[in-house]
Amino acid sequence: MKSSATPKRRQGAALKTPRKAAVKPAVEKAQAPQRGARSQQTRFSSRLRAWGRHHRSMAWDSFQRLIRYPLGNLLTMLAIAIALVLPAALWLTLDSARLLDAELDESATLTVYLELSADDAQSLRIEEAVNAEPDVLETHLISAEQGMAEFQQSLGLDDALAGLESNPLPISMVVRPESVDPVAMQQLAARLEALSGVDEVRLDLAWVERLRNLAELGRRVALALGALFGLGVLLVVGNTIRLSVESRRREIEVVMLIGATHAFVRRPFLYSGAWYGLGGGLLALGLLGLGNHWLSLPVSALAASYGASFSLPQLDVTGSTILLSCSTLLGWLGAWLAVTRHLSSIRPR
Repeated sequence: MKSSATPKRRQGAALKTPRKAAVKPAVEKAQAPQRGARSQQTRFSSRLRAWGRHHRSMAWDSFQRLIRYPLGNLLTMLAIAIALVLPAALWLTLDSARLLDAELDESATLTVYLELSADDAQSLRIEEAVNAEPDVLETHLISAEQGMAEFQQSLGLDDALAGLESNPLPISMVVRPESVDPVAMQQLAARLEALSGVDEVRLDLAWVERLRNLAELGRRVALALGALFGLGVLLVVGNTIRLSVESRRREIEVVMLIGATHAFVRRPFLYSGAWYGLGGGLLALGLLGLGNHWLSLPVSALAASYGASFSLPQLDVTGSTILLSCSTLLGWLGAWLAVTRHLSSIRPR
């Protein structure tokens, strides 16, 4: 009995042993670390630092490419500068026109002539009534004697007017209105002419309107020329960048073949266009400074011959910053248009 039971136990043990041996390698295999490829998520700060490093690298690389061919790139920047000088000069001229417009606003006055029978006391009462008007800023009363003296001095007829028995000029008053709008000034003139003791009110705004129309025409001409020359800057930069893209066509095809995006390929050319625009703006500032220095002496001499003092306007820090910003933006925009147009036709092979 014992001999027959023992083989059965041994056979059962033999059957159980392979099952344990099969389970143990499976557990060890599950617990063993996987050594295959793993995906790792990149942080946003790391991507941002990489993006900044690439931008700095592309800016420096594009600047070195410009230095590598100084003569040709300098001529391109000079063409951009010439296209920017005329709008900037017109801008300075408009600044002078705005100063002149402010002076015209101060010189736009009404002249109130009192009746010949009005005496000093009546003229003072009329002046008080005129100052009471809400649209009047200030007044200046001119007596008949002062008016005659100014008339003689302006015409140089001292001897001829000295023989007059009486002074034919009335007491007058120069009124400076608060608003220089023609309609408002005409309404004020009608109210002043209705005052007792006032003979006539003279209002001459025709020459002021002519000068303002000329100033408005100058502004529109400056805007039109600025737009045209800005388009010229875009064409100059775009043509230069187009040639650069064509010269690096094989390089672009290779980087696009390994997965580079259009933004990645476009980036160095955009910096090249910005460098072209910035260099053209700096040259334009230099040309404006030279022109101002060259013309300042004859302009001052011409103004002195008329008994006036006038100096040519210059670009201040704000104007220089605006000019450099506009030139850099135009260079960047011209490069973007040129590269975007040509990247659509480039297919990696």
